[in-house]
Amino acid sequence: METILIVDDEINLSQILKEELTEVGYTVTTVDSAEKALEYLKENRIDLMLLDLNMPEKDGYYVLETMEKEGIVLKVIVLTAYADLTSAIRSAKLGASDFITKPYDLDELLVSIRKVLYM
Repeated sequence: METILIVDDEINLSQILKEELTEVGYTVTTVDSAEKALEYLKENRIDLMLLDLNMPEKDGYYVLETMEKEGIVLKVIVLTAYADLTSAIRSAKLGASDFITKPYDLDELLVSIRKVLYM
């Protein structure tokens, strides 16, 4: 079973998304900060990360930049309410595989997850 890490400071949204993804068969863990995400990645193997860009203290770009510096190779879908072309391009340059805006459409997100996991 594929494992997904959700990194988002919006705890309620993370819980709803975790339940939705668990219902379709994914194993899902949530963390609410960039630091917790990087700590989790050092100790656990996951298949995909859903990453919010705008979080207090350190943002999603920090996660992507740190992963790049530390050689952590991982499939990432950026899931953010603050979407614009500049954010999408910067995320892609830092290794994100896809970029989804909040509020997300579950069917669209599931298609993206399947596409990214199996590409």
